[in-house]
Order: sequence, then structure tokens, then C-alpha cells
Amino acid sequence: MVGRRGKEEKTAGIKEQYKKFICRKILFIFFLLLLILAIAGVAATLGSYPISVPEVYSIIWNGLFQNPATTKEIVVWKLRLPVILMGVLAGTGLAIAGTMMQGIVRNPLASPYTLGISSGAGFGAVIAIIYGTGVVSGVSLKYLVVANAFVFSLIPVLVIMGLARFKRATPETMILAGVAMMYIFSGYTHLIFYFADPEAMKEAYFWTVGGLGRASWPNLTPMAFMLALCVPVLMWKSWDLNVMGAGDETAKSLGVNAERARLFIMVVSSLLTASIISFTGCIGFVGLVAPHVCRIIIGGDNRFLIPASGLFGAAFLLGMSTLGRTIIAPVIIPAGVMMACIGGPFFFFILLTRKREYW
Repeated sequence: MVGRRGKEEKTAGIKEQYKKFICRKILFIFFLLLLILAIAGVAATLGSYPISVPEVYSIIWNGLFQNPATTKEIVVWKLRLPVILMGVLAGTGLAIAGTMMQGIVRNPLASPYTLGISSGAGFGAVIAIIYGTGVVSGVSLKYLVVANAFVFSLIPVLVIMGLARFKRATPETMILAGVAMMYIFSGYTHLIFYFADPEAMKEAYFWTVGGLGRASWPNLTPMAFMLALCVPVLMWKSWDLNVMGAGDETAKSLGVNAERARLFIMVVSSLLTASIISFTGCIGFVGLVAPHVCRIIIGGDNRFLIPASGLFGAAFLLGMSTLGRTIIAPVIIPAGVMMACIGGPFFFFILLTRKREYW
């Protein structure tokens, strides 16, 4: 009788600890939501035209029911809000894609950048900008750059998928193939730069760096659509990703086809990445840093890690973009440069201070 009562008390204690652990994860997600709102409010006030935070939120609320008419309303709705929303959408998508890619290859180095997707997009955009040619014809340079970036960003994905499908490549081989594709596209991009006209090279260089300078309401629509389409699908696969973390054999014993799930997640994550970097350029570090930080704080349960990483990536990219607009104003430092200059040391600090391994 005493032994039975002890087991019941032990079980109740475990359940209580589990509830507290889940509550901590949920609270962290809500904290990130509030952080995004706070950064967005501050970002909307910065610029040559002064607007207070309460005015910003009032303008946004009123703009939902009427067209912007005053100067302040036009500045917020036409100039600043698109940049903020693009930062949120891009950060969310790149961070979630990085989380999924790290999960399927079980490697902390995996991200849209290290798998060559960003480099492929950059190469396609450079061809369009410098040579004025690409995968489509009869369109303006703006849409030609987007189309080229999207198509060329899928080439590394097809190579990695082919290795996994026909050569039975291991996760380690997949990420090595991605790194190889990254160097290949980067090498050809710099070769084009070497022979390019200086003015054309300047525009192409800013695209390969990445930033939110092309933010506009028309550009936000396809990004938001792909995010709404891909994120629920990836969340649906979060349990499969949790099981795959224990190994392919364990996943198979639990009814999960690891190879098929890996290919499916890779395709969806890559489409999400391609749809974002086609408009923002090659922004690195978001998909690498966000999953690591969130994994350290809330653990590796992908049911919570995916949304947490997305929100952290949104806050991080938006914060870096805001800092880049103010640090030496009126000169604007691209978000991609800020991510590399500050995100790199920040990531290194995380690696030095963490107390245990998470892989």
C-alpha cells in the first residue's frame, strides 16, 4: 500500500514538473510576441519625420478602417510599416526553415545559408542585374531578379534531394553537399564581379548582402502567402521531426518514414526560404542563430521550438534592421551586414557560455 502511494506521488510530481516545463515554453513564446511589438513600435518612430510610439499604434489602428491621409499616416503606412512587416516575415520564415533543416540533418551547422540556398539565389540575382538575362523574358529587371533568385535557389535543393533519393546520402553528406554548393555559387558570383562594370556590380553587391530596402506592400503579399502555406505544414511535421531526432531506425519502429519525411521537409523549407530571399537578398545567420538560442532556452521539442524560433528570428532581424538604420543615420546599413557584424559575435558568445550540448 505504501509502495503504491509512493508511485502515485512520484507520478504526480513528474506531471507537475512537466506542466511547469510546458508553461515556461509558452511564456517564452508570449514574451517574444511582446518583444516584436515593442521593437516594431520603436522602429516605426525612427526616421527623419518624428512620430511617437502612441501615435504609431493609433495611426496603424485608424489605418485599418480608412486610407492614410495625413503626412504622418503616409509615412507610417507607406514607408515604415512595409519594412517592419518584411523584417518580421523574413525573420520568421528563415528561422523556421533553419530549425527544420537542422532537425532533418541532425547538425547544428545546417541553415538556408550553409546549405547553399542563399548563395544560389545570389548567383541568379547577379546574372539578372549585370547581364539583364534570366529564366524569363519580357519582364522588368525587378521581376527578372526575383524570378532568377527563386529558380537558382532551388538548384542546391535539387542536388541535395537527388543525393538523398538516388545515392542514399546520410544527413552528414547532405550538409556537406550544401556547403559545396555554397562555395560553387559564391565562386561564380565573385568571378562575375571581377569582370563586371563597377556601377552594375554595386547594385548586385547590395543584393548579395541582403536587406529590407525592397520592402513594399506588393512584395509582402507573396512572402506572406508562402509563410501561411508552409509554416502550418512544417508544424504538422513537428512530431515526425521529434521522432527522427532519435535516429532513423527508431523513427521507423514508430511508423515514421524518415527518408520520405526528410525529403518532404527539405522541399517545403527550401520553398519557404526561396520565396523570402528572392525579395530580401542573402540574409545569413537568422536561420543559424535563432534555433540555437531557442533550443538552449526551451529545449528541443519541435512543437514549441518551431514557433519560438520563428518569433525569435523575427525579433532578431527586425532589431538588427532598426539598429542599422540608426547607428550612423542618415546612412542605412543593410540588415545582412548588421546580422553578420553583430550576429556573429553574439552567436560566438552563446557557444562560449552554454553549459551543455544540445545535439
